[in-house]
Amino acid sequence: MKSINKKELERIIDAAFKEDIGSGDITTNRIVPKNRNAKAYFLAKEDGIIAGLNIAKHVLRKLDKKIIWKSFVKEGDKVSAGTKIAEVNGSLRALLTGERTALNFLQRISGIASVTSKYVEALNNTGTKILDTRKTVPGLRMIDKYAVKTGGGTNHRIGLYDMALIKDNHIKAAGSISEAVRKVRSKNDKLKKKEKLKIEVETTNLNEVREALKCKVDMIMLDNMPPSLMKEAVKIINGKAKVEASGNMNIDKIRETAAAGVDFISVGALTHSVKALDISMKIEN
Repeated sequence: MKSINKKELERIIDAAFKEDIGSGDITTNRIVPKNRNAKAYFLAKEDGIIAGLNIAKHVLRKLDKKIIWKSFVKEGDKVSAGTKIAEVNGSLRALLTGERTALNFLQRISGIASVTSKYVEALNNTGTKILDTRKTVPGLRMIDKYAVKTGGGTNHRIGLYDMALIKDNHIKAAGSISEAVRKVRSKNDKLKKKEKLKIEVETTNLNEVREALKCKVDMIMLDNMPPSLMKEAVKIINGKAKVEASGNMNIDKIRETAAAGVDFISVGALTHSVKALDISMKIEN
């Protein structure tokens, strides 16, 4: 996901304004004259990857179309603490009213990009890619997945509609992996080639791996398997399907997991418990 759909971004920002500004910024509107302009700058207060610049800019420009924004770094740049990220000139009311919303987006997106970058760097020269998950803030998935992509990660499915991922409860509902795949494929086969959805199956042991492989699915997930068992599973699959490792993955064990030969490692922690990057906005005059 290289960019966020403009309509979707407008929806997200409008929702943020509704909950934060509501009927108006009481404090700013009573203190600051309408015609007063000012200059402000965004400052990184810790090392990390900067992402979400255009979103922060869009937030402020929705409040003042004449805001002048100047970025000092590019999207996805690595910065150190103390780096000036951007400078803005325009209505002081707009700057103060939009400050928190702009920072909330910029800090979260940069935080996700920063932690993703660390995971990606940890897998250098392994050939294994880092995947995100659906463990995102409801309503902010497009932004969270954009942040992962900016940090060098790979987006998995966006939602329940763009890929069939047969998990343990689906298998229980269907009765078996084979039956679950058959039911998904019965609908899939009626679609045109370009409309066909990829099928992935979650497995927890080698027997399930063999069954999923026999069904000729596109991807097989190895869920909560130790590295030694993953190696055996990868040998059985032998390149006939892509392989994803999943289950409480953290940065300390992904290198060993990659050594098992998997194609992807999915990490829910990229988005479900991310620490926002410390960034502030300072008014200069």
